[in-house]
Amino acid sequence: MIVHKNPLEAWDFMQSNPEAILIDVRTKVEFSFIGHPINAIHIPWKEAPEWQVNPLFIATAQQHINDKATPVLLLCRSGARSLAAANALLDNGYHNLINISEGFEGDLDAQKHRGNLSGWRYHNLPWEQT
Repeated sequence: MIVHKNPLEAWDFMQSNPEAILIDVRTKVEFSFIGHPINAIHIPWKEAPEWQVNPLFIATAQQHINDKATPVLLLCRSGARSLAAANALLDNGYHNLINISEGFEGDLDAQKHRGNLSGWRYHNLPWEQT
């Protein structure tokens, strides 16, 4: 089953469930230069320039998740890629999945800018750039 939580709910869940794993499925450039939650595991769902699904996504996730019952939170820019990745994990037997609905950057505002309405950074949750 996939549950949807906004970033604040996801953060609270992680604080109450220290065994939970947070996977950031954005590209390498997004993860490094835009920033990412502290301690997030980076496993791209798709990567530029081809934008094909990462054929190693499940195998790489399995290296970090020892038990298919472990809570796994997934995050992307706005919640779409992370939902696709969550569905792939669900299809592979993982069943405690949480999609972070607003993602890291959140929705577009009237000026087509992200980060002003919602998202991990908007809520001032811990993050870093590398």
